[in-house]
Amino acid sequence: MTKKNNSVNKLISIMCLLRKKCPWDKKQTLDSLISLTIEEVYELQDSVIKKKYNDIKNELGDILMHIIFYCIICEEEKKFDFSDVVISVINKLVYRHPHVFCDKDFDESEVKKNWELLKIKDGEKSVLSGVPSNLSALIKSFRIQEKVSNVGFEFDNKLDVLSKLKEEIIELEEALKMNNKDNIELELGDVLFSLVNYSRYIKVDPESALQKTNNKFISRFKNMEKDLYKDGLSFEEAKKQDLNNYWEKQKIKK
Repeated sequence: MTKKNNSVNKLISIMCLLRKKCPWDKKQTLDSLISLTIEEVYELQDSVIKKKYNDIKNELGDILMHIIFYCIICEEEKKFDFSDVVISVINKLVYRHPHVFCDKDFDESEVKKNWELLKIKDGEKSVLSGVPSNLSALIKSFRIQEKVSNVGFEFDNKLDVLSKLKEEIIELEEALKMNNKDNIELELGDVLFSLVNYSRYIKVDPESALQKTNNKFISRFKNMEKDLYKDGLSFEEAKKQDLNNYWEKQKIKK
């Protein structure tokens, strides 16, 4: 543990030195870092999906570096430092886990419910207060449904959720017949929201699932392009059926 503590301290020292002497690091602000941090988190997500553990290690290091960078900037403004952040999260974890640190016995559902209720007790006005407004729509939908389910607001089982999804698809089809663009958009949103909810019931992360499908499609399409060009064809020359045939060949490849 001492070795690990020394490693963190060394990283903090290096970041402080860079902040003083590196032209790029010197001009960074909280606002300028945030988009870079989000990019690092997405890179971590990609590494986790692909189970590339060395990349996971490196991406976690980049995120830790960003956390320390934020702390250094805030320390300069006399707001808080890295130790304050660590102490804050320690206190939060102890306080919100009475089933571990106090003489209480909760099952998993009670743990989740108690977590949300403690947050309201701490001053949050709603169970949904902790959902960031600028999350991607897909992740935001998942977090909304996860949070309300923690306090008991959910369907009884996945069959009820699937039934709701089918109901929303029928309503979308009806909106399409009416050709009302605003209503079509709302009904499609309801379908997506219900589909995200179903993914939660079957214990599948929708963001991860969609990323894997995106990666699979990209890989197959690039290979299809290679085969197409290898046969002397271009997208302008190939007929729709030709493209379908090339695509089907990619689907049967291992």
